[in-house]
Amino acid sequence: MSKIVVLGGGESGVGAALLAKHEGFDVFLSDQGQLKPEYQQSLLDAQIPFEQGAHSMDKILEAQEIIISPGIPEKSPIVKEIKQKNISLVSEIEFASRYTQAKIIAITGSNGKTTTTLLTYHLLKEAGLKVGLAGNIGHSFAKQVMEKQHEYYVLEISSFQLDRCFHFAPDVAVLLNITPDHLDRYEYQFENYIQSKFRIFQNAQTNTTCIFWSGDPVLQSHASSLPHQAQIKTISFDDSNANMLIQNDQLKGSSQFQLNLADAPLKGPHNAINMSAAILAAEAIGISAESIHLALKTFENAPHRLEPCGTWKGVQFINDSKATNVDAVFYALNSFKQPIILIIGGVDKGNEYEVLDDLVKEKVKGIICLGIDNQKLESHFGPIGTSIFSTDNLQAAVQKSIEWGQSGDIVLLSPACASFDLFKNYEDRGNQFKAMVKMLNDGK
Repeated sequence: MSKIVVLGGGESGVGAALLAKHEGFDVFLSDQGQLKPEYQQSLLDAQIPFEQGAHSMDKILEAQEIIISPGIPEKSPIVKEIKQKNISLVSEIEFASRYTQAKIIAITGSNGKTTTTLLTYHLLKEAGLKVGLAGNIGHSFAKQVMEKQHEYYVLEISSFQLDRCFHFAPDVAVLLNITPDHLDRYEYQFENYIQSKFRIFQNAQTNTTCIFWSGDPVLQSHASSLPHQAQIKTISFDDSNANMLIQNDQLKGSSQFQLNLADAPLKGPHNAINMSAAILAAEAIGISAESIHLALKTFENAPHRLEPCGTWKGVQFINDSKATNVDAVFYALNSFKQPIILIIGGVDKGNEYEVLDDLVKEKVKGIICLGIDNQKLESHFGPIGTSIFSTDNLQAAVQKSIEWGQSGDIVLLSPACASFDLFKNYEDRGNQFKAMVKMLNDGK
């Protein structure tokens, strides 16, 4: 019996362990941290041995294949040891895709992939299809494959998951955009990150539908890497030959699909691209324009993505805590015409902030730097001339935004950075922000 080791006991790791056991492998799971009680119970119920708080390298290196959590970086000592032993090292996505005949829509991109994934899933679900939501969102892909309840999957795929995909071949592959992100995981080489994202197309065949925004500068400069043998579907703001043209406040599809953006559930030019990608993906598997229009009317985006969370004395507060890179902030700033007080900061990921300069000068009346180390932000934005305030306390940040704000202004939490210096994760950051705004409205 072949042995599989799973590194990481989170949602994807435990799901992968359960699928591996179901498929007849000898399975062992190892996690340096502590497993949640419900994950421990799942492993105990399935009689899968596991360890927590340490990695036993002797047991791990006995494996014929290792399924690795996307949170474990390639440069970590444990990965280096595994590579030295030439043991197959794959992601949950790669492993689970071997055991399903379901149609797969896979979505990646530096920005917008969660929104696009959720909308695509919604369009399929509302059309009455048996569809699962997984990948970097929802429940474990592997566990759902084991349960065999779905005929379609919509997967949000990160670059870390793609790094360990080799034969994964989605039926519909979506690449929204590529902008600098996670460079700390890619030796601060943007090209390494670009190549990671392009892996979404690496196994595209003539019957694969590949969807992308043709206006993305990186995709334009790497046009030779695009899967020209596949069924290409493009999104554009100016190319009349595109499969979805975003122009004159409308989406116009080559399939005759049309949508007035005033009636769309998502606002801003970046969300027009996201909606276009989801619509093209739904069309690719045969969903009608009528069904798509009906489903769009009932879509609600996930929290922490340009989420309105209250108004105080005419000042509107927007929670965009999911904006963990510079380009996400760029898109957020472009979504508003009102004066903006921007709350930014956290754990810098090798960001370069120059792309924001013109928008900051045009739209931002004040910048509040929220993090333990704000020096890089202060030194960059200080000379621009916008009012700037630095703090490591969210309450102080909100209080300063109240002092600066006037009726009609926007207070935008759009950090451009990871959250781990002051918060558990971006959800915790956004939830605490929303709670403080609620306290304002409650008069506390």
